[in-house]
Amino acid sequence: MFQDALVELGSYIDRGGFVMPPLVAATLALWYGLGYRLATLRRGGRGPVRALVERGRRGALGRSRGLVAQAVARAVDLEAHGRQNLRPRLDEALADLEDDAARFAMLTKAIVTVAPLLGLLGTVAGMTETFDALGDMALFAQSGGIAGGISQALLTTQMGLAVAVPGLVVGRLLGRRQQRLLDEIEQVKDVVTAGFEGAPHATA
Repeated sequence: MFQDALVELGSYIDRGGFVMPPLVAATLALWYGLGYRLATLRRGGRGPVRALVERGRRGALGRSRGLVAQAVARAVDLEAHGRQNLRPRLDEALADLEDDAARFAMLTKAIVTVAPLLGLLGTVAGMTETFDALGDMALFAQSGGIAGGISQALLTTQMGLAVAVPGLVVGRLLGRRQQRLLDEIEQVKDVVTAGFEGAPHATA
């Protein structure tokens, strides 16, 4: 069954013409990037940022791989080693978490933008093949003929949209989550540098 699926996939890619291999590669890269972001963009811990910082100061935060929880743990540890130049030290210590939150964001946006254009290129190539075949009155030919040209045009258009539309929707959802997490990391810095009392209000 698996071998039959591979044969069918190969036939599908072959019918789509020269644009299909880049589209397949783009699909794999897109969902790798989205999967990485989905696994990385986790908060860690519940409650407002202020409450997380308070728990961190009491040593009750626990171990979490979420970005905000990691930021709280690092910030509280730095605070315990002295408050002098604390904000620059926090910026430096939490920079890699902010980089992790943004990783693969540009890649996924680029693929979502380029995929429909690749599909359009395949459509143009397929229609060119179709018109050439019409001129020769060849329904089928070694290069594809009318049927092959129409098939290529339809498959590449479909593939381009199939890559771009889900990637656009998921990418935007993850982009909003990324921004919320980055905002909360900034709140962690504000709460720790200002002290618990009088620190700016934080949202959940």
